[in-house]
Amino acid sequence: MLADLTTLRLGGPADRIVGTESADDLVTVVREADAAGEPVLVLGGGSNVVVPDEGFAGVVVRDLRRGITVEDGAGACGGVSIRVPAGAPWENVVDRAVAEGWVGVEALAGIPGSTGATPVQNVGAYGQEVSGVVSTVRVWDRQRARIRTFALTDLGFGYRTSVLKRSLRSATGAPSSFAPTPRYVVLEVGFQLRLGTLSTPIAYPELATRLGVTVGQRAPLAEVRTAVLALRRSKGMVLDAADHDTWSAGSFFTNPVLPVADAGGLPDDAPRFAVRSWRPEVTSGASLGAVDESLVKTSAAWLIEHAGFTKGYGLPGPVGLSTKHVLALTNRGQGTTTALLTLARTVRDGVRERFGVELEAEPVLVGVQL
Repeated sequence: MLADLTTLRLGGPADRIVGTESADDLVTVVREADAAGEPVLVLGGGSNVVVPDEGFAGVVVRDLRRGITVEDGAGACGGVSIRVPAGAPWENVVDRAVAEGWVGVEALAGIPGSTGATPVQNVGAYGQEVSGVVSTVRVWDRQRARIRTFALTDLGFGYRTSVLKRSLRSATGAPSSFAPTPRYVVLEVGFQLRLGTLSTPIAYPELATRLGVTVGQRAPLAEVRTAVLALRRSKGMVLDAADHDTWSAGSFFTNPVLPVADAGGLPDDAPRFAVRSWRPEVTSGASLGAVDESLVKTSAAWLIEHAGFTKGYGLPGPVGLSTKHVLALTNRGQGTTTALLTLARTVRDGVRERFGVELEAEPVLVGVQL
């Protein structure tokens, strides 16, 4: 059952599940399935996916590779280049970076899932985004049937998106023929990180408060990692089998990015944040890019709460909003994907009716839709 492989602990059986131990094996399985017209789901940590109760009529491919390769010349010019196979757990990368004094991912601690998933949706948290440290992404291009390497400037990073993620949809916005896996299957990610003992400037006020610094100051890497993990645990965002608030796909909705004119229709007290373009200000080290003055980002959590959906909404019941954070839709142990999606639609529709803002799901929806 795919419920055993997803953090929501939901999802029926797959026709078959294949584990791969090398990039060549991964490519072979995907290529042969595509040639046979068999649907493909490349599944990493299962933390950002919603699978139907009926399961998946196709092949589920799991990348079982681990390890981190440090390039020759590490430490030259005050930086380090590393290569990580797509299947490696992301937490291993953050832990190694903090231990070695590699700067740029310390605020991304506690995010579940595989390394290969991080550039797809441009994973970010507490003022850092992985786009600030990605140098290359090596992929299998299913359309051209060849291996390609994307440089940073080819990846089209944006808020929770990239060229890789956008290949899940056609030009009309409908799911592409490659879905639920993108056209580009990530094989390996290259990172360029600075060397140091202090973090990048702390950009998130809540984290700054926890660390006892002001926004813009730096803090020791290990202290930032510890503070981030504590914040995530307080919101039920660190996996814990005993805590049903963590039986989720993380944040179910992305923060809406709106044209400035549309954001003007929000209540005066609605949060407003700068939106940064994908193009980095520097080619190495952490960077969130330049501010796009035409856009405003607001808080999905604020919209949800002010539309009347409070922590624990739907409980007691088989599914409900987390008791710690309204962005997480959780399985209380007897849930179903059908019930979860019903809850998601209720929240989405309530926010639309109250504020005129359409929330978009962050996880990959496999064979289901809102």
